[in-house]
Amino acid sequence: MTRVLQMGKWINENFEKIFLAVGLFASFMLITFQVIYRFFIIKAGILLPVSWVEELARIVFIWISYLAVPIAIKKRDLIRIDAIYNILPEKGKKISWIIIDTLLLVVTGVLFICGYEHVCHLMRFPSATAAMKLPYWMAYLVLPIGFGLCVLRLVQDYIRQFKECGLKYTIIGIILAGITFLPLVLHVNASAALWLFGYFILYLILGMPIAFSLGLSALMVMWGCGTMPVGYAAQLSYTGLDSVPIMAVPFFIAAGNFMGEGGLSKRLIAVADDLLGSFTGGLALATILTCMLFAAMSGSGPATVAAIGALTIPAMVERGYDKRFAAALVACAGTIGVLIPPSTPLVLYGIAANTNIAKLFMAGLLPGILVGVALMLVAYVTSRKNGWRGEKRERSWKRTGALLWDAKWALLVPVIILGGIYSGICTPTESAAIAATYGLIVGLFLYKELNIKSTIKCLIESGITSSIVIILLAQATIFGNILTILQIPTMIAEAIIALTTNKILILLLINILLLIIGTFMDAGASIIVLTPILLPIVVQLGVDPIHFGVMMILNLSIGFVTPPVGVNLFVASSITKMSLQDMVGRVIPFLISMITVLLLVTYIPTISMALVNIFY
Repeated sequence: MTRVLQMGKWINENFEKIFLAVGLFASFMLITFQVIYRFFIIKAGILLPVSWVEELARIVFIWISYLAVPIAIKKRDLIRIDAIYNILPEKGKKISWIIIDTLLLVVTGVLFICGYEHVCHLMRFPSATAAMKLPYWMAYLVLPIGFGLCVLRLVQDYIRQFKECGLKYTIIGIILAGITFLPLVLHVNASAALWLFGYFILYLILGMPIAFSLGLSALMVMWGCGTMPVGYAAQLSYTGLDSVPIMAVPFFIAAGNFMGEGGLSKRLIAVADDLLGSFTGGLALATILTCMLFAAMSGSGPATVAAIGALTIPAMVERGYDKRFAAALVACAGTIGVLIPPSTPLVLYGIAANTNIAKLFMAGLLPGILVGVALMLVAYVTSRKNGWRGEKRERSWKRTGALLWDAKWALLVPVIILGGIYSGICTPTESAAIAATYGLIVGLFLYKELNIKSTIKCLIESGITSSIVIILLAQATIFGNILTILQIPTMIAEAIIALTTNKILILLLINILLLIIGTFMDAGASIIVLTPILLPIVVQLGVDPIHFGVMMILNLSIGFVTPPVGVNLFVASSITKMSLQDMVGRVIPFLISMITVLLLVTYIPTISMALVNIFY
């Protein structure tokens, strides 16, 4: 009996994780095989029926994305705004979670029912996928299964909260959640736009995850205003993810995790330290350079901070640097990870704006380097002021050569990723898959710092991390359809243009808006929500969507080091065991330099567009 209970507990803890690890591995290996087949096998005269490969990879990707959401719900990892939650008393926090769980049960329950009904419809009126001839109901089965598991995990959380709160506070939480539905029950007469944004802002204030705030506010408009049948929500939840470019997100995240765990990051640090470590502030400069190099592998700001900071912050403290300065430096340098290609936020913007991702990667390169140089200037001046001299050493080209040779597999990563994209050999998604495969092979067989256990851990973490962004995309598809039907982006654009047609002023206002939003909203969520609203405005002003994308990502990257969100600060804080307050003062000079670069990029489009204009 004990063994059965233990088995049941293990399945409860790991059910989704098994499929997540296997599915993510299978999806990037399928895309890698597609590239190998296209450029090697087919040239050898071997013809195989492989038209199904990409289709299968897409379906597997959608399945693992939805199977990862219940894990994120269980761990409470979904992105949300918790500024109000943090100031509540302990009982208030517990009631808050009852409210959130109740609202989440509503939206996931509705999507579960809609998904089940859509699967039944597809079974009654069968159709099949183009390549594999797989019945569509089998692909869409992920909706009732995924959202059903979400409901299950929420019920488990509900039970746990009930035990903590007791009956009284549980009832209070349910009643407060129910009050939010009163306008719907009372058939309040208001415009659809007011319903949409009113409910969205309300759910954000309540601390509900942003992804499901988008979904539930859209459902409220469907119910209250009849903009479209509620049943379409399920179909949009699937089609919103049925896109090859979106697959680049988990692949790049997996690549960064493999490279961090597999020993590539520490070899980059060794090279950078050898090149710059003897100068004033040498290790600080080497840290920034390493972040720039790692950015060309991971595409993620927090991943860059975690991989580089864990190694460089203790080393900087050992060499006499102030611990607060070291933590602030790495947190700010980590923002380069979302500018220098490959970049997950640039991928998200490319999807949201329907813009060429390869051009966005090219456009982000010079601004990313410029941010790195600006941070180096601040680090140098601060180091000189505080007497943080470099480590005295004789220049040895033999030692440098040996370090470069040891880091060769790491230094090849940007060449493989960007070379594949710009040579036309690979799409960004294919390049991301190859990067993940390459990082896995190097970590397992060349540097031998990955093993089966750590590989599975990387796969699961990558799947959960990417699902947080991907569920945002899925729910934003529903929200975006309502926006389009109501023509809200067009109305906002016309209102702003009517207010002023001064391009400089409008871009300044947009920058201020994004800087404010970046302090409390995750960059991925901001891109998905704001791009459809802001892009029509700047296009009317004659701003290239590529240039605006870089400007937007650079702006929102500053939010990585500005509380209360400041995710890079949280990562640096967890590494150093310091509070945010200890680091904030040291961050300010770096912030000023980053805002200066932002203004230069905003008003001098050549900085972002120069390489695009040369190569395209």
